[in-house]
Amino acid sequence: MVKEVLELDIVIIGHIAKDIIEIDGVSKTVLGGAVYYGGLAGSQMGLKLAIITRLRVEDFPILDSFEKNNIKYFAYPAEETSGIKNIYSSQNMEHRSYEPLGFAGAFKKEEIPDITIKFFVIGSIIAGEIDLELLEYLNERYNGRLGLDIQGFIRGLKDKKMQYFSLTEKEKVEIISKVDYLKVDETEAKFLTSLSSLPKAGKQLINLGPKEVLITHESGINLNLRDESYFFPWKNLSNIGRTGRGDTAFISYLGSRITKSPEDSLRFSAALTSLKMESIEPFSLPLSAVEKLIREEYKLFS
Repeated sequence: MVKEVLELDIVIIGHIAKDIIEIDGVSKTVLGGAVYYGGLAGSQMGLKLAIITRLRVEDFPILDSFEKNNIKYFAYPAEETSGIKNIYSSQNMEHRSYEPLGFAGAFKKEEIPDITIKFFVIGSIIAGEIDLELLEYLNERYNGRLGLDIQGFIRGLKDKKMQYFSLTEKEKVEIISKVDYLKVDETEAKFLTSLSSLPKAGKQLINLGPKEVLITHESGINLNLRDESYFFPWKNLSNIGRTGRGDTAFISYLGSRITKSPEDSLRFSAALTSLKMESIEPFSLPLSAVEKLIREEYKLFS
């Protein structure tokens, strides 16, 4: 166990990624992963954050961006730095294909520092970063405060390609029942439930155990609770920053939930994530820009 006691708002565990984003055949190398997009968005919100990650020692200079943004990091050396090539068509930025670029390996229990937090978020990008044993440990340690982006359990390498893995009902329950806040996108929601209706998919997922389920999709973001559901649309003027949408939405939602209601937090997340999608970089605008967008575009949604 790492012998350092910290009191923070959110900790995110997951690989930082050296990604390639290709749109209509034009490629750009960028950083990625929930620790990057979510971490920097949370820092911009004024949250006290830490990340736990793995990458090649030669790539440790990447971590400077976290230090500059007052984000504590716990980084462990790996043989490779993870990465994914995200391939889009500008005609439909909602759907993408993937190619693997690297994998930094599995996290170990002893790599989890002693941290007092409001939320612990599993933001893995590739299956194999977090196994069921570590998930069980995190569930016991952070019960009531554990968030999960499902992609790290159902998307991974197979035949040298990035693919979605099918889960048995037992595996699905085993994973989802252990978390309190679940984030999926439209493709993942349909993949997990075989339902085309997102409200129905959200209800099915909430019945597996989480307190709150977020679903991001082309039109906006849905939230399911036990007896309530909410929706807010995106209000972005461009989709150039589509990569990182879910990471930004999840962390901005949970960061807001520290002090606000589910509905108000969802509204805030929808506005902040809309602004993020107008830039390929992580969210970096002042919060006054989010508040302005809420006043101008979300006043009819309450």
